Amino acid sequence: MKTRYSFGGDEHIFVEVDEEMSLEAFFKSLSITTAVKESRIRGVTEICPANASFQIKFDPDVIAPDDMMAELKRLESAADKAESTIRTRIVEIPVFYGDPWTHETLMRFRERHQDPSGTDLDYAARINGYGAVDDFVAAHAGSPWFVSMVGFVAGLPFMYQMVERQKQIQVPKYLRPRTDTPKLTVGHGGCFGCIYSVRGAGGYQMFGITPMPIYDPKQEISYLREFMIFFRPGDIVKFKPVDRDGYDAAVEAVDTGKFAPTIRDVTFSLDEFKADPAATNAKLLGVLHGA
Repeated sequence: MKTRYSFGGDEHIFVEVDEEMSLEAFFKSLSITTAVKESRIRGVTEICPANASFQIKFDPDVIAPDDMMAELKRLESAADKAESTIRTRIVEIPVFYGDPWTHETLMRFRERHQDPSGTDLDYAARINGYGAVDDFVAAHAGSPWFVSMVGFVAGLPFMYQMVERQKQIQVPKYLRPRTDTPKLTVGHGGCFGCIYSVRGAGGYQMFGITPMPIYDPKQEISYLREFMIFFRPGDIVKFKPVDRDGYDAAVEAVDTGKFAPTIRDVTFSLDEFKADPAATNAKLLGVLHGA
């Protein structure tokens, strides 16, 4: 990976760790931004991590741009030697695949889609080599996903599928963005999955919907009272398919304050994952399900 640094005016430095997304690039970006936070460099006002890059905002009256650049390059050298192991959490997210709300929405915007004759699930299954939608859903829900970035809409997680590169689900975004996407839609664009935290425009393919809120600015939902945004970079997600009855029961539990996401603390090693992805995922899912 060749890291590229560039100034953004007088107050920003943009750092591109790699041109393509990989867990290696994410871990390096995470290591550097964590080091920036812990170093408490005078003049740093914001740290914005992304999938395979990050941006630093600083006060040039406190630290000169060239000095800020030198500090980041110094921290990169240390990050190259850092151990690629993190303590994080794995979360189970219920998903109602092929739900009526995303279906109604996607049918309203078929003229913007690559294949107007079917649904987003039909299209994704076909171009990824699956003979049936059920097989595609099994692949989508069968492996964990790594949260590599949170934003650009408040609380929206970008998720990277934790399988070998050749097995990753990939689909293009719509030819033209929609002007509507239901809140909590589970979508996919390129190599990234996401959950739309709020209703709004969007271009990702729509696979289903989750009953589990992930953003609550009022902090009234039981598991979002400490912080309005649920996800953070480094989280691991496991989707759980549910039917309409399961979806409705979860919505009722959320509304009555009784819904509690299944969350377990785990240790994730990038080196172990690279050596044997299947064994690493099995270990993670064993922790999630109490095995």
